[in-house]
Amino acid sequence: MDKIHLVIVDDHPLFLEGVVAILGTEPGIQIIGQGSSAMDAIRLASDLLPDIILLDINMPGGGVFAARTIVQTCPVVKVIMLTASDDDEDVLAALKGGAKAYVLKGVATRELVSILHAVQDGQGYVTPSLAASILADLAPRSENAEPAVLDGDLGDLTGRERQILELIADGFSNKEIGLQVSLTEKTVKHYVTNILQKLQVHNRVQAALVAQRALLKKEQKP
Repeated sequence: MDKIHLVIVDDHPLFLEGVVAILGTEPGIQIIGQGSSAMDAIRLASDLLPDIILLDINMPGGGVFAARTIVQTCPVVKVIMLTASDDDEDVLAALKGGAKAYVLKGVATRELVSILHAVQDGQGYVTPSLAASILADLAPRSENAEPAVLDGDLGDLTGRERQILELIADGFSNKEIGLQVSLTEKTVKHYVTNILQKLQVHNRVQAALVAQRALLKKEQKP
């Protein structure tokens, strides 16, 4: 079996050294590069074309930016986020940016190795503690729940709310949305809360899925 050629990028030296030391002993993995920033990640992906690159979402230059760039310029390289952030915005942005897996730091070595092999084989992965929130069943809370979740109907969202929902679905954070629509981050957060309540979903990831269903439903109409 061919070894997985791996690049690891993290701006915390002790953590980086630890992961390199641990994974470096695995017989099915060969670490071919390491770095500490988004620019390092982009350069290493382009120069080395590893099978997989591990990124920290909060590293200098932004892990999501690095992921998006790598996916666009080096599509053969699979991106995995290995991070401490369990924020819904980060998870959604990473997955929308092309990451194949989102893994929280603190994962056991054996599990991380399994994830690396799974991603190499074409599978995706999200840390179980996040999966319940991100991949939760979009079924209604009760038989009398609004059909928005089931049918991709955006219900009674206002024009502004629809605009913000589209940006959420594109993976933008509240701050980035604010810059796009000329609103403060606090105001955007208020809109997002209202959108979630109207759609009867628990988080922005589920809201993005509803938006995607609505778009698909619209495209399928004759």
